[in-house]
Amino acid sequence: MRNEPPTTPTAPTTPTVPTAPTSPVTDLPLTRPTGCPFDPPAELARLREEQPLRRMRYPDGHEGWLATGHSAVRAILADQRFSSRYELMHLPIPGAPPSLPPAPVGDLTGIDAPEHTRYRRLLMGKFTVRRMRELTARVEEITAEHLDAMERRGGPLDLVEAFAQPVPALMICELLGVPSADRDVFQRHTAIVTDHGVTQEERTAAYLAIQEILHELVVAKRDRPTDDVLGDLAQSGELSDEELAGIGTFLLGAGLDTTANMLALGTFALLSHPEQLAALRGDPELADRAVEELMRYLSIADMGLRAALEDVEVAGQLIRAGESVTLSLQAANRDPARFPAPDTLDLRRKATGHLGFGHGSHQCLGQQLARVEMRVAFPALLTRFPTLRLAVPPEDVPLRTSSNIYGVHRLPVTWDEA
Repeated sequence: MRNEPPTTPTAPTTPTVPTAPTSPVTDLPLTRPTGCPFDPPAELARLREEQPLRRMRYPDGHEGWLATGHSAVRAILADQRFSSRYELMHLPIPGAPPSLPPAPVGDLTGIDAPEHTRYRRLLMGKFTVRRMRELTARVEEITAEHLDAMERRGGPLDLVEAFAQPVPALMICELLGVPSADRDVFQRHTAIVTDHGVTQEERTAAYLAIQEILHELVVAKRDRPTDDVLGDLAQSGELSDEELAGIGTFLLGAGLDTTANMLALGTFALLSHPEQLAALRGDPELADRAVEELMRYLSIADMGLRAALEDVEVAGQLIRAGESVTLSLQAANRDPARFPAPDTLDLRRKATGHLGFGHGSHQCLGQQLARVEMRVAFPALLTRFPTLRLAVPPEDVPLRTSSNIYGVHRLPVTWDEA
């Protein structure tokens, strides 16, 4: 396993793979179509059909690659010869800076082994399937409390504010040991950090604010042990205060943002597919499959990035050391070579192998917690409010397109009073 790019990469003297396409993609289609908020851009499907791994010219002039096929994306995610380090990446986003700084301390997304392996080893035991299932009762309790509050308030209301955000926010904060007084602050700052529509200065300020609060929290937990993830890690003595604050920031961002958007966008999708909504409402046992299918169908984390550390052959193409690869997870999750009728939302589908949580060594650490939250929340919401519906026309739902996590800013809903 290589951890750093080789200093003198050597190309094969006789390439065994065909040359790259002569007409690289120059504009990556990033905007989801206005006709359907759940579908990837149609251009991605065309590119995938033509060539699932093809040349791409990045906005800064770099000649790299675009992977749209499920097999190619999965292979690259699983290959340790591709790096996740931010500073090695070229970004496919117009107007983005030509280079990124290294990942902040504790950010597992932007580092490779051995640092990534060390952090992940310390955290894996905190996020096992068994441990997350033990939290089911607490998820059910928090979900019921917010559904009770919705019922008392009555509709119409914003489901994001009333349900989709606070349920996962409370769970990840409780799991980490964040005091309730700090939770609203974390939610606000996390929204800024993940929003591409704000300035770099605003994102940096929000990130530093989270770090400062967490650093104070970590120091307190070293003096007074608590039974939670940060408390356990603080007492282990294996991590510095800076590392603990960084890991806490990373986990908070992941736990607050992704599941909240899945709950909101997933509900929007179900309300837009009444036959699927009726199937789940009529058979809550479909919840497991429904969660996996919604993860596949919606692909809220729609793009990944990697950089080749050495020459690697993938899908009949030779990716050279130093070249960036953009991974279209949304195109891969709609690949008909892997999922029959991929543009159809089918809650009875066995969506095994979807890339909604990523794949390989960087696969989402908190995926089991997210699964528990969604398996509880979707059936509970639909059972409590059997007449739940959008309170505005679908085209008036404001989509969250400026963030690296897709979703909705608000989801106005209403229902018939009992």
